[in-house]
Amino acid sequence: MPELSSAEQRFILHWGEMGARWGISRTVAQIHALLYLSPTPLTAEEIANTLSVARSNVSTSLKELQSWGLVSVGHALGDRRDHYESMRDVWELFKVIIDGRKHREVDPTLSVLRQCVEELETAGSSETYTKQRLAEMLEFFEIMTKSYEQIRDMPKEELLKLLKLGDKLRKLLGA
Repeated sequence: MPELSSAEQRFILHWGEMGARWGISRTVAQIHALLYLSPTPLTAEEIANTLSVARSNVSTSLKELQSWGLVSVGHALGDRRDHYESMRDVWELFKVIIDGRKHREVDPTLSVLRQCVEELETAGSSETYTKQRLAEMLEFFEIMTKSYEQIRDMPKEELLKLLKLGDKLRKLLGA
């Protein structure tokens, strides 16, 4: 990959910072950003050289990105090295990221909330306030999860139409 432009550098640095805020290694996020911007698949050596990152760190980061389904590996004729590329469709990319976060964060929270509410169903009246608070939170998580699942399965064109409705939808609902 040729030397990075100022805009490419800025985006890669920002993506790394954003990843760190989400609890993802800065290097993992920067490698993902580089691959997303690259018009062609890159080898681990090219990634390491472009980002000035240790080759071992690149290998570990690529395995993590592959485990999330964000990066795939391919091969070039006459070249024994692996070549890596990011998903190209930004909609699919974010769907994979959100699905992963839901699986790691929302699903366990739903499970704990359900267990706590069930346990409090049998508790005495001294737990009424706690039960009410947790039941409200459980209801919120269940509604948001169901909404997400419905939206997630919409074809991209329909989802775009829905998202572009914005204030029109609020007015239709009388808000």
